[in-house]
Amino acid sequence: MKKLIAGLLAGVAMAGMAAANDSVLSLQSNPNGWVLQTGDYANTRYSRLSQINRENVGQLQVAWTFSTGVLRGHEGGPLVVGDTMFIHTPFPNKVYALDLNNEGKILWKYEPRQDPEVIPVMCCDTVNRGPAYADGKIFLHQADTTVVALDAKSGRVVWSAVNGDPSKGETNTATVLPVKDKIIVGISGGEFGVQGHVTAYDINTGERLWRAYSTGPDEQTLMDPERTTHLGRPVGKDSGTATWEGDQWKIGGGTTWGWYSYDPITNLFYYGTGNPSTWNPAQRPGDNRWSMTIFARDADTGVAKWVYQMTPHDEWDYDGVNEMILVDQEIDGQMRHLLVHFDRNGLAYTMDRVSGELLLADKYDRAVNWTTGVDMDPNSPTYGRPAVVEAFSTRAGGEDVNTTGICPAALGTKDQQPAAFSPRTGLFYVPTNHVCMDYEPFRVSYTAGQPYVGATLSMYPAPNSHGGMGNFIAWDATKGEFAWIIPEEFSVWSGALATAGDVVFYGTLEGFLKAVDAETGEKLYQFKTPSGIIGNVMTYSHRGKQYVAVYSGVGGWAGIGLAAGLVNPNDGLGAVGGYASLSDYTALGGQLTVFTLPN
Repeated sequence: MKKLIAGLLAGVAMAGMAAANDSVLSLQSNPNGWVLQTGDYANTRYSRLSQINRENVGQLQVAWTFSTGVLRGHEGGPLVVGDTMFIHTPFPNKVYALDLNNEGKILWKYEPRQDPEVIPVMCCDTVNRGPAYADGKIFLHQADTTVVALDAKSGRVVWSAVNGDPSKGETNTATVLPVKDKIIVGISGGEFGVQGHVTAYDINTGERLWRAYSTGPDEQTLMDPERTTHLGRPVGKDSGTATWEGDQWKIGGGTTWGWYSYDPITNLFYYGTGNPSTWNPAQRPGDNRWSMTIFARDADTGVAKWVYQMTPHDEWDYDGVNEMILVDQEIDGQMRHLLVHFDRNGLAYTMDRVSGELLLADKYDRAVNWTTGVDMDPNSPTYGRPAVVEAFSTRAGGEDVNTTGICPAALGTKDQQPAAFSPRTGLFYVPTNHVCMDYEPFRVSYTAGQPYVGATLSMYPAPNSHGGMGNFIAWDATKGEFAWIIPEEFSVWSGALATAGDVVFYGTLEGFLKAVDAETGEKLYQFKTPSGIIGNVMTYSHRGKQYVAVYSGVGGWAGIGLAAGLVNPNDGLGAVGGYASLSDYTALGGQLTVFTLPN
């Protein structure tokens, strides 16, 4: 296997300049459409459209709406390709194609038949972060792990493949990444003790081409012990098992339910892995590699070029799955090819995306207290590791001990809600949670398909602050500094959008779509939609007119109490109690709202 991986790695240099999927490259360069959930391969969520700008955004009005016919949390957002909009729903994962030339007439609807028994196996609501488009097809990864390719004109199923087994706790909530002749997909189920992985399928046939696990021996993780690096050093033989006790890596979590980015120049794709199983750290001694890790993998072979574990031996459920944003910016007078990542653990990482060098790691919420910071000395034996504050260590506290006042809470300073980047300002716009927690681990046994959590949590607003549970921030990733901060009553669970009109959009859990000035953060516009917004704002242009669109439909982890009708404060892994007052502001619903300027 070592020789095979070495041979595959040798081919990376030859493949480095290979084109990404041509249809995606062409469409992402056209600002009139929106071909990927994150807007482009780099995950910038930036639009070059400027018809709506800071001078006139206050005049926005609703152009049209569409009811999805489904309740629960509506994450992700619409796609626009040519004259067609594609929208999706939470379970049962319907997909609609709407004719933008005919007042949103439904061209076709895809409604999969899924076993409802998958619902109890889905952690934190029945959300889905949406399909992607490539080569005339819409690609969707369903809750039951079925990957489907739909003909974009007719909705006909071209092919389907089964990516996991819900009876073991494997499900899906994520979008997919079309790269060249492949569709790359992840897996959910970290709270059920699954072994996380990413998998590539042939874009035309659905044939499985490779699978790379987060934990396990080298032949499963697709890592070369001598050429795959961690902070510039070879990872060593079977690094995916060496820091686990016995065979715990087989149920070690490290799931891959977040976002994926891709660099066509290096042919590397980037993503993060989730928490190790179980949430009780006493039951899994060691660093638990490669959970909580940023991966850079070759898109052709799946072989890892470099990794970086952000939270070794996680004690707080700080999944590392948030988006990796790829930008080129100057640091210390030198232009660098950067990867910027806002992690659940409350640290914002700026890295060299080619080499994996760690450049900056700074707190992007002042309440973060579980660590004093990351060791940035390359010559130190603890280089790249966060220094843990013992008072907030659930391992140090021990089993059946309630460790209090930990910031951030398990849902992190930012969960999956994606940030945006504006090349005009050089700033990142980040929706955040301003939430802390109490955490009591307890011993739990593993049974396939049953929850494998082992902790009781309670959540509440960060103390000694503005009293709310969220902030929307502008961040300079070249300095590790805030540009400005907007306090919010609840977590900002909506994905941001930045535009060439120097406007930044985001949604709130109460249901407001908000527009702010990209340079100052000044509020320019807000509109109350029918339900809380956890969807991601997008924009497109049709017949010369710019539109802004967003889903409303409260849910997700923060809104799980409303979405699932839960009332016990400790349910929803602690979120129900923390967000109990959300029901005073909004109710369930599923709707697309589209805005534009008046004629």
